[in-house]
Amino acid sequence: MVNNIKVTTIHNCEHLLGQYLDESHYDTLITEDTDCWLPADFGADPTGDETRIAFKFRKNFFNEQEQQWAYEGLREAAVESQNRGNAAGPRGEVLGVEGRGGRDWVTDYETEVLDFLLTPSGNLLEDVTIESIREKHKGASRGGEGETRGRVWLRSQVCKVYPEYFGWFDKWVDGLSNKTSEQIIEEATMVATKWISETNYAKSVWSGIAGWFDRYPRIPFGRATSYTRDNFEAFKKCYPFMQSLNQGYKELLPWRWGNQKAAIDKIDPKFVIPETVFTTITVNKSFRTAAHRDAGDFQEGLSNLLVVGSGDYTGGYLIFPEIRMAVDVRPGDLLLVNNHEIIHGNTEIKLNDPKSERISLVCYLRDKMQELGSYDYEKTREQFVTDRRSNKEHHHYRPLWNGVSPGMWDEQEWYDYLEAKLGREVVETYHPKAYEVKESLEGLF
Repeated sequence: MVNNIKVTTIHNCEHLLGQYLDESHYDTLITEDTDCWLPADFGADPTGDETRIAFKFRKNFFNEQEQQWAYEGLREAAVESQNRGNAAGPRGEVLGVEGRGGRDWVTDYETEVLDFLLTPSGNLLEDVTIESIREKHKGASRGGEGETRGRVWLRSQVCKVYPEYFGWFDKWVDGLSNKTSEQIIEEATMVATKWISETNYAKSVWSGIAGWFDRYPRIPFGRATSYTRDNFEAFKKCYPFMQSLNQGYKELLPWRWGNQKAAIDKIDPKFVIPETVFTTITVNKSFRTAAHRDAGDFQEGLSNLLVVGSGDYTGGYLIFPEIRMAVDVRPGDLLLVNNHEIIHGNTEIKLNDPKSERISLVCYLRDKMQELGSYDYEKTREQFVTDRRSNKEHHHYRPLWNGVSPGMWDEQEWYDYLEAKLGREVVETYHPKAYEVKESLEGLF
């Protein structure tokens, strides 16, 4: 028997984004087969309307062999990451990095002091001093109240001047008292631009991507993720699990599945997990996600949450605070969920043994995969970037250049390269204007 729940009230929980959820954020814990529906327009009954689905949950959906193969094939995809944004939760006192200790966040106090030092004339009218800034931030946490991202101090640079690292910032500030305004601005500029990371980090968690990924500004070609590329035989072990998921999705939410199937059919099969409507899998290892919404997945389809492994843990309930519910997803269960519309996050995960772990999977179609060309076209883009990067005679070449430059895909250099590799017909397919200017010029002679 499947429980059928119709939600009547949606609570505003935007203030919870980036924060951890706990037992105070739900009233009902789902542990049995359940269909849950969001309110429909004009008070209509939402049952069966897949546009209003919140989640569908089925216990013990996957068999033991499917789970074991998925565990073996995907576990190692979870790596240390500082790129999970709101999902990583409050950033903590330091940015933890496995095997390298912690990296200190640049605090609000330190940011305000640097701003004060860089704009001394503007602070005279506001009666601001270093001491007043210190008093304002006295007792504040280095992690920042509720902050989920931030920049960090480049300790290697700081230690060149202050080998005794701890407390260096205030020592530096105190040492400015006998310097001129010009000298202070010069030193503050150096600290702000040379000793602080350019990257904006989130809390360090164990999370990674398997499958295939779309283009990115620095990596402008469709590709297998690094895990899939380097561990393809292991990755293939997850196929039976993924195909079973695909079948469950098709049976439980045929309209949503159909939308996703229509989209997946536009993508080269070499970028798709075989016999499924999925391209990509996020793999989390004992990672308690904070309140967030998913982004980047196909909007007309649906996401999911699955768990594999021993199950030797407690907690990890997936909470939906807007509807005051949580689901206890255990190994073998299937949860199809509207992750891009509904805020969600986990309760604390308590491992019962130091060797225990909770491997959770989110499988989806990345929306921008539909923008890719054929597999051969994307591989040629990749090779073009590689060849440019290694060509010391290239007019853009410089040390550490990644082979990418603005407008490169609309230049004759690329058109000629693509034609040499795949032929004129491919150039005309993906770049129909490539020959227009050239042929119009030839017509003048």
